[in-house]
Amino acid sequence: MKKRIGIIYGGRSGEHEVSLQSAESIRNALDKSRYEIVPIGIDKKGVWHLADPARSLLESGEGNPPQVLESGPAVLPIAQGNRVVLTDRESGERRGEVDVFFPIAHGTYGEDGSLQGLVRLLGAPCVGAGVLGSAVGMDKDVMKRLLREARLPVPRFVIIRAFDRDQISFDVLDKQLGSPFFVKPCNLGSSVGIHKVSDPDGFDAALTDAFQYDTKIIIEEAVRSREIECSVLGNDHAEASLPGEIVPLSDFYSYQAKYLDDEGATLKIPAELDAETTKRIQETAVRVFEVLECSGMARVDFFLEEDGRLLVNEINTLPGFTRISMYPKLWEASGLKYPALLDRLIELAEERHRTERALKRDFSA
Repeated sequence: MKKRIGIIYGGRSGEHEVSLQSAESIRNALDKSRYEIVPIGIDKKGVWHLADPARSLLESGEGNPPQVLESGPAVLPIAQGNRVVLTDRESGERRGEVDVFFPIAHGTYGEDGSLQGLVRLLGAPCVGAGVLGSAVGMDKDVMKRLLREARLPVPRFVIIRAFDRDQISFDVLDKQLGSPFFVKPCNLGSSVGIHKVSDPDGFDAALTDAFQYDTKIIIEEAVRSREIECSVLGNDHAEASLPGEIVPLSDFYSYQAKYLDDEGATLKIPAELDAETTKRIQETAVRVFEVLECSGMARVDFFLEEDGRLLVNEINTLPGFTRISMYPKLWEASGLKYPALLDRLIELAEERHRTERALKRDFSA
């Protein structure tokens, strides 16, 4: 009997469109002889829709991100025994079943532990990090403070919250971090809402934009360095891929370069590094994965300075799976093909689920 894989995509996030591209890539790569694919699209209002698996998940114009979810019946997930049943929101009719969820809803409500918590309550295996790892990995402030506590070097940063945005100025930040510096929403990815700032006017505009996506903003120093990424895979005994390097062809690795423009950046896979540096990056990537309580998968991003100093930029617990995404490309360069990678991620989700189900949940003297 085929295993039913519920690919969850879309969602109420600034990364909604990116998520649809990742979902399409995963759908195409999963072994149809082993899996029954159950595409579940979450619209921007948070409604779950069961899509037609025989049709494309995406509708897009040339050069633009996908704009809408495939229409389909609105459904609700309901736990029934060891599986999850998708029922029609209107009629209550059974529309499908899911054995393992593969969430690829990047960003808010999909990558921050919210969706992972729901799946956990449903009692189903979930690909990727759990509630804690997802939440910590999503919040750049908490993530960097934990890494710093573990003596892992990170770039200098300052946090601004919405209620005190008028208490700090460009000049103060220039003295603390130097300029230019980066303005980023704390709880978002895919370069959404990120700005490189060099002057007071640019700072005000960057804050206004970033605060559209989050109530907490991180200001980071601009590090002159090589941008190195490393994929991590596993649960208790995680392993790291060969590192890759991103060479942006614009000012920085923007949303456009990541998802819409095949020529927006040069990807060097594997990165041109000596054996010692490669090993140090791999070991640090696994250490970051462990410190932040991650499981399943993650991509760890680094800055490698000219003098060899390695800084941890961030972790991405739900990395992109588009045709030009680094996470699967790095594993392919390390000898693990895309379909086999997806198989392994599903196995890891089931492994963690079995471990958690074996824990005692009641107390008796």
